[in-house]
Amino acid sequence: LHPCREQPIFSTRAHVFQIDPATKRNWIPASKHALTVSYFYDATRSVYRIISVGGTKAIINSTITPNMTFTKTSQKFGQWADSRANTVYGLGFASEQHLSQFAEKFQEVKEAARVAREKCQDKTELTNPALSIPSHQVLPSPIISSNGPGEDKLFRSQSADVEISTEKERLKKMLSEGSVSEVQWEAEFFSLQDNNSKLVAALHEANASVEQWKKELAAYQEETEALRQRVSQEGRGT
Repeated sequence: LHPCREQPIFSTRAHVFQIDPATKRNWIPASKHALTVSYFYDATRSVYRIISVGGTKAIINSTITPNMTFTKTSQKFGQWADSRANTVYGLGFASEQHLSQFAEKFQEVKEAARVAREKCQDKTELTNPALSIPSHQVLPSPIISSNGPGEDKLFRSQSADVEISTEKERLKKMLSEGSVSEVQWEAEFFSLQDNNSKLVAALHEANASVEQWKKELAAYQEETEALRQRVSQEGRGT
């Protein structure tokens, strides 16, 4: 990401998941540890994105459109469907507060994306009335499903209304098939792993401090004993 073009407006850490493209019901962890997830604004294209990078790979690169919806499915987990990328992203947070902050920012950015789109449309109509679709305008793209002709109609929708309906149906399907319960356990598991690692590190640090204290105490006791013997010997000499 070029720093002059895109500026982060909010960042948090979460465990990132993506829906299994084959089953459309199982969640696939993007990494073993929590990643930084950020909202970015691209001033050149007047679009907002959610981006998360793991190593050198972009795990999330989701352009936010006004018709997207972020859904809280538990106290620490939320998800949204990106029909342009033909996937569903899931985020597991360390606390309910972090989830709420991300959800609130999602709503703010979605509204900002709507305003930005309207401004772009108005500007384009004024500068070039004959051009009906500006190059930088975010539009739903046709997406080919790998699940057979029955679902192609859903993913190849061109209107915003159909796209919203598609996202709702996909979320309802995942809810009915129990994927939410599965991912809640996965998110809790990864969160516990992180907490356990922190506790182990703290325990090692505490043990190291105890060992150092024991060494200092032993040295003090040796010094005290040496002084005691010295005083005793001097007393006998007198």
